[in-house]
Amino acid sequence: MDYILGKEWTITPAGGSSGDAYFAEREGKRLFLKRNSSPFLAVLSAEGIVPKLVWTKRMENGDVITAQHWMEGRVLLPDEMEEERVALMLSKIHRSTELLHLFMRIGKRALEPEDMLSSIKQMYNEKKALKNRTIGLAIHYLHEQLPFVRNQEKVVCHGDMTHRNWLLTNHNQLYLIDWDQAIVADPAIDIGMLLYEYIPEEEWDFWLSKYGLTLNHQLMNRIYWYIITQSLFYINWHAERNELQGIRKWNDKLEHFLHKIGYDYPEVQMMK
Repeated sequence: MDYILGKEWTITPAGGSSGDAYFAEREGKRLFLKRNSSPFLAVLSAEGIVPKLVWTKRMENGDVITAQHWMEGRVLLPDEMEEERVALMLSKIHRSTELLHLFMRIGKRALEPEDMLSSIKQMYNEKKALKNRTIGLAIHYLHEQLPFVRNQEKVVCHGDMTHRNWLLTNHNQLYLIDWDQAIVADPAIDIGMLLYEYIPEEEWDFWLSKYGLTLNHQLMNRIYWYIITQSLFYINWHAERNELQGIRKWNDKLEHFLHKIGYDYPEVQMMK
């Protein structure tokens, strides 16, 4: 990255799995650099969802380098995900017509639940070693409940609700960063995993009221459907990296969740 800014800048890797993010510093000025980041970073910046975009440069090889203000701060703690400001920020993102219009203009197609189920069935047919009763029950549940999650409003979803993607600056400004997995889909994709991972179920209704929704049977069906869907994707993600501990963790979580919602009784037959 030094050939972009000049040798007077000190550039260090920012970590992460992609290896495409860097910190740059010169005479007290600090930037966060990333290669080929989200194409709608400018809109995210303008709406105050990510730190301010300083500049964008297209390289001769086609790569696009973006520079943002380097904000001093920290990631949210898991128990801070219950806070109202998280619910309000996510609600603001999901209701942003600017984000949605831009995403659609660049040719992104809305992700339908049928698409996700088809991908999952193909994924586990190809990885027969991962198939077990829990996986079979989960796929059966998704197939059985598919009619109840169709035809929902589609919004821009972040796609990775880990607390490590929520940045709280030293000036108490909250940002949601790392938009590489963003999609247009049912907002229950984001909501479901955030609730599942961080909010006790007896507090889901209260958290959703801060977001601007009322928890009813239809919304609960969608939340359950996407919790199970994303759990299956996480199991596969760890399997592709041969991370046995991650596979066991998410398989156990999925088994426990199916039991909790009463979907592990013997009469349920696994999908063939």
